[in-house]
Amino acid sequence: MQALVRIPSVRDDGGAKPGAPFGPKVAEALDYMLTRGQEEGFRIKNVDGYAGHIEMGEGEKLIGVLGHLDVVPAGDGWSVDPFAAEVKDGRLYGRGAIDDKGPTVAAFYALKIVKELGLPLRKRVRLILGGDEESDWRCVAHYFQREEMPDVGFAPDADFPIIHAEKGIIDADLSYRPPESAEAEGLALASFQAGRRYNMVPDAAEAVVEGAGRTEELLGLYEQFCRERGVKGSMRQSEGAVVFQLEGVSAHGAEPERGKNAGVYLAQFLASLPLDGRSRPFVQFVTSAFFGDARGRRLGLAYRDEQSGDLTVNVGVLSYDRRHGGTIGLNIRYPVTADGDAIRRTLAGAAAEHGFALSRFSDTKPHYIDPSHELVRTLQRVYEEQTGEPARLLAIGGGTYARALTAGVAFGALFPGRPDVAHQKDEYIEIDDLVKATAIYAQAIYELAK
Repeated sequence: MQALVRIPSVRDDGGAKPGAPFGPKVAEALDYMLTRGQEEGFRIKNVDGYAGHIEMGEGEKLIGVLGHLDVVPAGDGWSVDPFAAEVKDGRLYGRGAIDDKGPTVAAFYALKIVKELGLPLRKRVRLILGGDEESDWRCVAHYFQREEMPDVGFAPDADFPIIHAEKGIIDADLSYRPPESAEAEGLALASFQAGRRYNMVPDAAEAVVEGAGRTEELLGLYEQFCRERGVKGSMRQSEGAVVFQLEGVSAHGAEPERGKNAGVYLAQFLASLPLDGRSRPFVQFVTSAFFGDARGRRLGLAYRDEQSGDLTVNVGVLSYDRRHGGTIGLNIRYPVTADGDAIRRTLAGAAAEHGFALSRFSDTKPHYIDPSHELVRTLQRVYEEQTGEPARLLAIGGGTYARALTAGVAFGALFPGRPDVAHQKDEYIEIDDLVKATAIYAQAIYELAK
């Protein structure tokens, strides 16, 4: 695992080439794992550098275990080298330690354990290794165009006990064009910007307003607003304009209420100002539709089910400029029983009522495996035998490789009660947990393939 973590396998489009579509370091990580598989006597295959697999066993039926070797960029603020794989205090630190190199290595050693014990298998088992999970999933798309779909499988890339339901994920753009007839009197919003990723709550926003007269009065209003809302803000003059900045609290787009959306907060303040007729509708719609409502109620999207909970809406990207108008970039996580097409129609209708158009809409369908499915029951039994704890079924708003399978669930490797440090500085995995997960995966592979 240390050798694998020391490969900085961040996607590099600039270095992409045939056989290494995600750049040289992702290709290096894939080659490393396939070479280890070959050294241990497994059958291996590299599928054009997009993905690969390590296989054992015989039989017509196939069990799949899907892990990924790419990692998000390290970012700043680490207290250790993010690619040194340092071990201290019972933890292995490094980018990818928990997401997803550690769990993938655990699955690899689980295969090795079952193989070395000589346990009789009636099915084949494949550890499928992807290289683009953190971005566009082109890895598994390419792989399954060329390789068979496992009959059942699991992804060691989330939480224990078992995640059997993953909400649908929609990314949508609502576009606003200022009406030509709109009056230009009042303050003019020259530009507005918040957020870069749809699946993150923006933690910073900035707006440039022109035509302001008494800035002392504006500053007083803004300071009062920030104080009452519990956010940090600043205001300065620049080239005859006033620049407002606001600092919110970031969170994952699947749980927007855990953060404070800097863009939506700043839009609410701007909506209280006497803006001109071109920019006023933009900030008013952002405020009326999204402030204090991450459940889509005001848009008519308040779906909920017992299997996976509430629909959530995250305003991930906000942009506006005087010449071209504005865009609201949404990330919607919807329950497994809801209909993405109905959400699209409702969203388009609500937007049109306020002068917006639905200009982009992508829909990744929900994933759900019935609790009575043999795969779920088998993994529940294994988890309970290995840990002595109840194997509760979980539903999440995020997306794992499980949804790339016809019949798949996410299965570990983060144990209940452990902090989720994936994508964070000083990412780590507890070594005792890594060993425990390996034992669970070994028994799971045997029980599914015997």
